[in-house]
Amino acid sequence: MNTPTIPPFNAERLASAWLGATGHYSRVHEAPSDLDRAFKAWLGGLTADLSPAALTLAYVDWLMHLQLSPSKHQELVTDAWDKFFRWCDYCVTHGTNAPNSDSDCVKPLPQDKRFADPAWQRWPYHGLYQGFLLSQQWWHRATTGVSGVAPHHQDVVTFIARQWLDMFSPSNFPLTNPVVQDETSRTGGRNLLQGAVNALRDMEREARRKEHADEDFAVGHTVAITPGKVVFRNRLIELIQYSPVTPKVRAVPVLFVPAWIMKYYILDLSPENSLVRYLVGQGYTVFMISWKNPDAQDRDLSLEDYRTLGVMDALQAVTSITGAPQVNAVGYCLGGTLLAIAAAAMARDGDQRLAGISLFTAQVDFKEPGELSLFIDESQVAFLEAIMWEKGYLDTKQMAGAFQLLRSNDLIWSRRLNQYLLGRPETRNDLMAWNTDTTRMPYRMHSEYLRKLFLENQLAQGRYLAGGKPVALTDIRAPIFAVGTLTDHVAPWRSAFKIRLLTDTEVTFLLTTGGHNAGVVSPPGHPKRSYQMATHAHDDRYVDPDVWEASVPRQQGSWWPAWERWLSERSGKMIAPPAMGKPLCDAPGTYVLLR
Repeated sequence: MNTPTIPPFNAERLASAWLGATGHYSRVHEAPSDLDRAFKAWLGGLTADLSPAALTLAYVDWLMHLQLSPSKHQELVTDAWDKFFRWCDYCVTHGTNAPNSDSDCVKPLPQDKRFADPAWQRWPYHGLYQGFLLSQQWWHRATTGVSGVAPHHQDVVTFIARQWLDMFSPSNFPLTNPVVQDETSRTGGRNLLQGAVNALRDMEREARRKEHADEDFAVGHTVAITPGKVVFRNRLIELIQYSPVTPKVRAVPVLFVPAWIMKYYILDLSPENSLVRYLVGQGYTVFMISWKNPDAQDRDLSLEDYRTLGVMDALQAVTSITGAPQVNAVGYCLGGTLLAIAAAAMARDGDQRLAGISLFTAQVDFKEPGELSLFIDESQVAFLEAIMWEKGYLDTKQMAGAFQLLRSNDLIWSRRLNQYLLGRPETRNDLMAWNTDTTRMPYRMHSEYLRKLFLENQLAQGRYLAGGKPVALTDIRAPIFAVGTLTDHVAPWRSAFKIRLLTDTEVTFLLTTGGHNAGVVSPPGHPKRSYQMATHAHDDRYVDPDVWEASVPRQQGSWWPAWERWLSERSGKMIAPPAMGKPLCDAPGTYVLLR
């Protein structure tokens, strides 16, 4: 995660806001909020854009209730002494001998690979890492299970404690990491020299990130190279129509609505990983929305603008170009949430242009939004709104930092170990390059998204307004294909599974291995991929996600062919390819290149 720099204290801006508050040249009831927001925006530079009030409230809630729980105190003191004596006995018993892993005081979690190397079984390193894991285990017990603490505050305190512990893991320092010491001895220190070179390379890359694209995976040259034309453009989107490669195509075209938190080409990476290329090869006419990367001038774009200028304008263009009365729409992540809103509004208004709806790792109920909820409460949202108010958008670094914290061991400390201490060469791929090609979020849209969906959960409760009127997901009658990924940190699959509870139509749910992005990019032939899939009619009895996972058989391989079979059943007969729309430029277009 990028280290925050202390911003200059803009006295002139704060003075202007203060003068406005006293009524010198602006309305009194508006200016105080300007002063507050200007101060919070400055403060955000000191706190990595995290609300100090939110963190303090969580800590005080935990600490106060811990003080009011003498039995918890006694339990923690007893546990601390027990762990200490176990650790001492472990160190004395094994001494300088390599211990048997069966005799360890504590074993790392299955996903924790920091101490997997056999070098950690040497003295004194086995004692170091066992002591660290015991401390980590104790702190988890100390921050959880305290009676009376709000669940959100408990999650925040546990998360912060884990971040601090991970920072001081013995694997992060050369003097306490035997793997680094062995590599330094073997190479005569060249690993540390190469690590310094890698660190300088990353600093240079970060400094020029806004001006230069990734040289190894350049958009339009290495990734996003499926042939096509931009056939429609407005202030928010470019619409790409991909060129057919088969003599006949399905009558019903496919429209992709990707998330605008990242660039669209997650669905059109290098040819072997491109879902777009796969569908075109299967005989589909494919259209893709490419969102504009907003800047300060787009600060007032709303979620409703994204629905109308994005989904609805694209849908109108697709039906006009192809002459098809219906379209199969596919929404990915935040794009899937927006597509669900648009579909509910269309159903409410009697618009039947959707033949089928596919939602990839998308949430429509934000009651259990996953680990991102750690950064979302009233205090944090108000703090974030002040920061966005000053710039007009949410910066790419802020979102990237949040995602890095959620997986700090993989994205921060493991990378630091491999790149900077072991001096290993960086292995980049198309998915990693896409992940660094971040975008901004307009002030108004992101504020509405956080408040209306995350905090108030309006969509799931039938209170979200589209076109000035509320929408209900139960109005949707088009069949739905929903995809969840097993290790998703952004849209947990059990949350995505709630589409079955909130709609009154046929729902096919598919659960695949992998995470939020890697689980979706799952071409045929990808090793170690498997999935579970089941279809439920609108009048079938509800099955909870845990029972569903235990009862639905697992199938090996990519889920793309299974989805394509579902899609083909709702795509009509084979016809001659429709004419291309009036081309404005070649794919991938211009919006995707905006940085």
